[in-house]
Amino acid sequence: MLLTVLVLSGTALAATTIAGILMVYQIRQTTNVSDSAKAIFAADSGIEWEAYKFNKGIPQPAPVFTNGASVETQIIPSSSLHVKSIGHAGKVSRALELTFEP
Repeated sequence: MLLTVLVLSGTALAATTIAGILMVYQIRQTTNVSDSAKAIFAADSGIEWEAYKFNKGIPQPAPVFTNGASVETQIIPSSSLHVKSIGHAGKVSRALELTFEP
């Protein structure tokens, strides 16, 4: 009887531990999805910012985000506009590229 109780308790403890670990992974993945969306929109804003500066020919201040995201852009020299924009949010980074032929 005692052995049966110990085995059942051990099984219940193992199942609870595995369920807890899986919940932690799901919560972390949900946070990453939110940060991924922030990063992709920040990268898109960086592309739009560089395209606007290219079309207007005047310097503009960099975009500022209230959600904690940031963006860095790189202009790759060529005969056309070639921009690489990397958006960052939390531990997630997403990149977009634009090539514009005038």
